[in-house]
Amino acid sequence: SIGQLWSKDPYPCNNSSYIYISNQVLNPIKMEFLTYKSRISEIFGDVRKFSFEVKKEYVFDEVKINNLLDKILEFKRVFNDRTNKINSLVEKIEQITWFNNLDNDSLMSINDLISSLRDLHSTFLRQYISLNYIRSKGIAKEEIKNFKAALDDLKDVAADLDSIFFFLPNINDFQETTKELSLV
Repeated sequence: SIGQLWSKDPYPCNNSSYIYISNQVLNPIKMEFLTYKSRISEIFGDVRKFSFEVKKEYVFDEVKINNLLDKILEFKRVFNDRTNKINSLVEKIEQITWFNNLDNDSLMSINDLISSLRDLHSTFLRQYISLNYIRSKGIAKEEIKNFKAALDDLKDVAADLDSIFFFLPNINDFQETTKELSLV
C-alpha cells in the first residue's frame, strides 16, 4: 500500500524533504538527478545521431553542385534569350522610325505600339529590380547587365517613336528640316 506523502521532513534535524511510499524513503533531489540524467542521455543520443549523419554526407556532393550549376546556366540562358529577343524587337522598331507620310490608322497603330512597348518595359524593369539579390551575389552579372542595356534600348526606341511621329511633327522647324533632308 502507498504510504503518506509528507511535504515536511518528519525528522526535524534534516534539512531535506523526503517522500515516503510503502515504507521507502525517496529523496527528490536524487529523483531530479535521474530525470536530468535521462534527459542528458536523450540529448546526447540526438547529437550522436546527427553527428553520424553529417559525417556520412559529403558536403561537396557532386550531384547537388552540378544541379546548382545547371540551374545557374539555365537562368543565364533565359536572360540571354530575353535580351536577344528585346534587341531583335528594337531593331525591327527602329525600322519604323524611317516611315514617312503615314495615315491616321497607321499613326493609331504606332501609338498602340508605343503603349505596348512601355508596358513591356515596365514589366521587364520589375523583373530586373527583383534580380538585385542575385546580382549582388555575382551570379549572371554579365547577362543581367546586358538585359538592362536592352531594356534601356527598348525604352529609348519607344521614346523615339513618340518623338518622331507625335511630338516633332508639330514643330515647324522639324518639318522644314525633314523636307530639306528628303530632297538630298
